[in-house]
Amino acid sequence: MEPELPVVSGTVRVLVVDDHGIVRDGLTLLLGRQQHMEVVGTATTGKEAIDAAARLKPDVIVMDLMLPELSGVDATARILSISPQIHVVVLSVSHTSEHVFRALRAGAHGYVVKEAAGVELVRAITAVLAGERYLSPLITELLIRGLLDDSYGLSPLERLSGREREVLHLTVAGSTSAEIAEHLSLSRRTVDTYRSRLMEKLGVSDLTTLIRFAIEHAMAPA
Repeated sequence: MEPELPVVSGTVRVLVVDDHGIVRDGLTLLLGRQQHMEVVGTATTGKEAIDAAARLKPDVIVMDLMLPELSGVDATARILSISPQIHVVVLSVSHTSEHVFRALRAGAHGYVVKEAAGVELVRAITAVLAGERYLSPLITELLIRGLLDDSYGLSPLERLSGREREVLHLTVAGSTSAEIAEHLSLSRRTVDTYRSRLMEKLGVSDLTTLIRFAIEHAMAPA
């Protein structure tokens, strides 16, 4: 039997940010059915989320991570730098430790996996409004496994394979996929696969953010 949800005082104003229409519609319907919640707006990109947060002044933002134009992590950081009173709950299909750590470092108060039941998102919202942190049980389990793993404490870049680091280094140096493929004797498709894998492992959504992430972690171009 599920424990009772915390009591929320007043109407909670929620902004839903996701680039998939069916997800936005589903979340709007789910949260709109809650007695003390009101979806005051939606956004489809990171930049739209920043504008909507400034305009609508929600209490809570339900934030996807993989967004066009600007990632959910970057959008979260910018929003909270301007409006620290807003609570951000990440709702994402991604739940690697790097995704979770980057979101929490950006200021997110909760992290819920998309495969969770709707009641869990409601629980997360009410928890963060009460001043608590909320992580899906699946994420908590993965983080505990990470603590017990021998690789715990390594930087994200140190967890990359040698070939992944080569591709990343050449990318930071400004090489195109074709140039990297020729240099490493790989097909261009293979290089693109490595780049996609790098972005997934490091929790970034586009090439520009990938390069910035590498530079910030001291992988400067040659």
